[in-house]
Amino acid sequence: MSPYGRAKLMVEWVLSGAATAHDLRYVALRYFNVAGADPEGRAGLRSPNAAHLLKRICEVAAGDRSHIDVYGTDYKTSDGTCIRDFIHVSDLADVHLRCY
Repeated sequence: MSPYGRAKLMVEWVLSGAATAHDLRYVALRYFNVAGADPEGRAGLRSPNAAHLLKRICEVAAGDRSHIDVYGTDYKTSDGTCIRDFIHVSDLADVHLRCY
């Protein structure tokens, strides 16, 4: 659907070919919107320079920000905005460790 997605797929094809030719083991992760914070507060929602959606939503809820802007009104949803799936950063880190 995009040059970025196509490039990722091409890398997976190359890895697959190399695995077949050279008995290579590999894992290709296709994760999506990473969200959340380090449970120990070292990075993420509490990081002063973070600018991602969940931090901004929390700032609005806490009264530290007046609003957030939602872009896109032409999606095939009831209100025209997109639907996003998220994975928590801790879950993603766990997956990386399990792939080893």
